[in-house]
Amino acid sequence: MAIRPEQQDYVDRLIEVVSDQHGVDVVQAKALAYRVRRLAHRLETEIKRELAPHGIELWELELLACLIRTRPHHRLSAGQLMAQLQLTSGAVTNRVRRLESSGWVTRDFDPDDRRSVLVTLTPAGEKRALDVFAVKTEAEYALLSALPAAAQRRLNDDLRSVLLSLEGQV
Repeated sequence: MAIRPEQQDYVDRLIEVVSDQHGVDVVQAKALAYRVRRLAHRLETEIKRELAPHGIELWELELLACLIRTRPHHRLSAGQLMAQLQLTSGAVTNRVRRLESSGWVTRDFDPDDRRSVLVTLTPAGEKRALDVFAVKTEAEYALLSALPAAAQRRLNDDLRSVLLSLEGQV
């Protein structure tokens, strides 16, 4: 499908360069991969910018959100945080230590398995996260509002299919 010059984005120009070297299916996959990476970068950058005046980092909010979603005790093992946040054990340890020093989480040994650490959200951590969730949500909504709701649903369904094929079901 030919795209008018006024409708081209940065990725279209990149793809023009490599389109002679690959088939149409490969070029489409490559264009999609570029766009997903660029969109993810834009989302992250904008959300961080919006959160900065509130004194909280995106990674802090994401870790707190993982704990808020685990009802009723708001507690996860370090291993569960690793899986949910797609981080290494060292990264989880460092992040949890920083949140613990802020009073937003506590760390305790699992009474059933002393080799495992349980991370629990504190009331102060829950309040902090709830105070700024709306900022993140508003930034996400604003950035993605260029797509109508029906297109967002289709894209969500398609991306879910890709992620399920890569990661499996939860």
